[in-house]
Amino acid sequence: MLTQIIALLIFIALFAIGAVRGVQIGVLMLVGAAGTGLLFTDMAVEDIVAEFPLSIMILLAGVTYFFAIAQENGTVDKIIDWALERVGSSAVLLPVVFFLITGAIAAMGAPLAGLVMMPVGMQVARKYGVDYALMGLAICFAIGAGGFAPTSLYGIVTYSTAHDAGIDLSPFLLFGIAVAVYLVMLAVAYFMYGRSLFSKTTVAASAHASAGAHGGSTQATISRGSASASSVAFGEDDEDEALFDSSTTDEAGDSSPFTVVQILTVVFMVGLIGSVVVLAALGQEPDIGLLCFMFGAILSLVDPKTGKAAIPKIDWPTVLLVGGIITFVGVLQNMGAVDLLGEGAEAIGSPLIAAFVLCIVGGLVSAFASTTGILAALVPLALPLIAAGGVPGWALIAALGVCSAVVDVSPFSTLGATVVATAPVEDKPRLTRILVKFGMSMVVIGPVVLVGGLVVPAMMF
Repeated sequence: MLTQIIALLIFIALFAIGAVRGVQIGVLMLVGAAGTGLLFTDMAVEDIVAEFPLSIMILLAGVTYFFAIAQENGTVDKIIDWALERVGSSAVLLPVVFFLITGAIAAMGAPLAGLVMMPVGMQVARKYGVDYALMGLAICFAIGAGGFAPTSLYGIVTYSTAHDAGIDLSPFLLFGIAVAVYLVMLAVAYFMYGRSLFSKTTVAASAHASAGAHGGSTQATISRGSASASSVAFGEDDEDEALFDSSTTDEAGDSSPFTVVQILTVVFMVGLIGSVVVLAALGQEPDIGLLCFMFGAILSLVDPKTGKAAIPKIDWPTVLLVGGIITFVGVLQNMGAVDLLGEGAEAIGSPLIAAFVLCIVGGLVSAFASTTGILAALVPLALPLIAAGGVPGWALIAALGVCSAVVDVSPFSTLGATVVATAPVEDKPRLTRILVKFGMSMVVIGPVVLVGGLVVPAMMF
């Protein structure tokens, strides 16, 4: 038992040290997994390396490569333009539009890819009088909702862990739960920070002035102006502040139609999601990473310049993060340390209280660290509690996954920090206060709602 406790303490210590010191946690975990496996078990180096999740590496590399091509060839900007044209002049719909677009991007495999929408969304919010808190929260919620899609990382890590343990958790049910939770949160955000938008029938007065200056009498429409998802603006100056366009023009940067390459990219985006849904309905498990590499390879052949520019944007840091944590968890499982946690859960006495505590821990840690890392670490560690009986596996894993994600609006987490980073200097203190309150409140509210709304009914019926 002593070696298992030492291994768990090493795991926790490496996570904490990496978060506090700003060191790549995945690198620390790989080294820790190797040292722990060789010192405390009879695992060979080959056995330890075999725990590295190659499938997730291919998924993240393929998805981020494909999306980077879509970003480089201007497809993402074109989709934003197309969506904003459909909004017309109703500023109240802007957070919803950015929620939908960001959610679709996050659903393609890499949730944090949706962060490219943050600088664009915040600049559009400035131009049309939308509260930065509402726009920032809408984009954060969309990343969380899209991240739990059957095609995206949060969802894949969560439901694949359940399936490997023999727990019947439908990826579409998990996605539906996440979407429902985030839609409720979006409605709350509208009530708190967007009520004034409902009294606005058109866009900001500057937009009308601009239209009048051009001699036109047509109603002004919303556009992204010079804001672009192809070149993220924040973090490029000495103060790490958002770089906003000071122009007040509302003319779109480019009103030309979709190019052939952009049309082909959109077709591949739809084809990616469609193929996953169809194959999943047929009981198959498509390799999303390989599909993305295939689509990316075709687009690179059509447009070699954007294909080459997309290579440096492959998300290797997340590959290392998830890979290192899962490798260490594999070593812990091999030496029986994870089963030790199950014995601890039984000692609590009440499976429901144990589930509630686990969800609070997931949310609290995730508020200060990577949600991807927390999911990779905590979801496997919840399996002994499920095996101990008394708690429905699908409900607990779904609740734990969503509880670990809903706190991401905290300014200490990646998403919340990006909201603050992309806001004007004078609005940063207010945004930070709002996000601290919102994120920390979800540490408790999330488990109360999800354990109460999922785990308790599943135990009763």
